[in-house]
Amino acid sequence: MASWGRADFEALRNLQEKIQSLKDIDMNGFCTACSKEIAARLLALVIERTHTGQYPSGSGKVGGTLKRGWGAVADINVVKEGDTYTVTITNPVEYASYVEFGHRTRNGGYVEPQLMLTISEEKLKNAIPKLLERKVKKKLMEALSGGN
Repeated sequence: MASWGRADFEALRNLQEKIQSLKDIDMNGFCTACSKEIAARLLALVIERTHTGQYPSGSGKVGGTLKRGWGAVADINVVKEGDTYTVTITNPVEYASYVEFGHRTRNGGYVEPQLMLTISEEKLKNAIPKLLERKVKKKLMEALSGGN
């Protein structure tokens, strides 16, 4: 009679238990953490792209208000609606949207848009799939190695 080989059924049982443990992962917590990390990366990019205003000494004006405004978003709030996780990034400085999207001046001129947030979002969109792939792979490896 032909021999079919040997199988380690205990190892298969262990693998089954580890795969079963994947259902115990807090997916909401995992997705929220991923969303917060993506938002933090976006903030880092937009802060880097935001220029600091230069004013003559003695004018009483200090540059950097717009850049510091991004830091006012210290607590990143993630909202879940259905299967969608949303993070809203805003800058509370009143003129932030005028710098972002451009504006007319009083004398009829036009100030070009800086698109700090828009360009940062586009840069980040390309990096998100790899970031999420690494995080999911790490979570799977933790589950399969026995740690949660």
